[in-house]
Amino acid sequence: MRRTARPLTGTALAVAAVGLLAAPAYGAGATDAGGLEVYPSSAVPGERITVNTTACGDGGTAAGDAGAVGGGSFTLAPTAHEGDAVGQFRVPPGAQPGTYEITAVCAEGGRRARGDLVLTLTSARGQVHPRGSVKTGVGGALGPDPVQTAAGVAALAVAAAGGTWLLHRRARGDGI
Repeated sequence: MRRTARPLTGTALAVAAVGLLAAPAYGAGATDAGGLEVYPSSAVPGERITVNTTACGDGGTAAGDAGAVGGGSFTLAPTAHEGDAVGQFRVPPGAQPGTYEITAVCAEGGRRARGDLVLTLTSARGQVHPRGSVKTGVGGALGPDPVQTAAGVAALAVAAAGGTWLLHRRARGDGI
């Protein structure tokens, strides 16, 4: 046991040393400048989202990315409010619930800002109700054509009356 413990310990230390040496190479790209404010931070599919950051400084612009949730790319433009850069995107109606990272990269300096968007099926305003019809192939009780509905009701009434008449004849002994 003692013979195998030393080589395994040496291997673990070597792997840890390589991991520490490789860590700076991962962060060599854009620097993380801080937060990206996402409003509302909890949304439903189809809702418009506004994001802003002060990471780009006064008059700075940024390229936003909401691809994780399916919102694509958008632009953050400078505003007069305390050096904020603001942008908007819309969450696609078919987006699934979950937590998604939204990012923005400043045009100058390549600073990166990150924020989270929580996607749910309910909003603070209440339950989101589905819209539209369900395509089952059967149709509704009161379909779009009242003539077809009336014909279906009449066919059921004739079948019920015929069945009742046959059962009554059988009960009297007349036969079928």
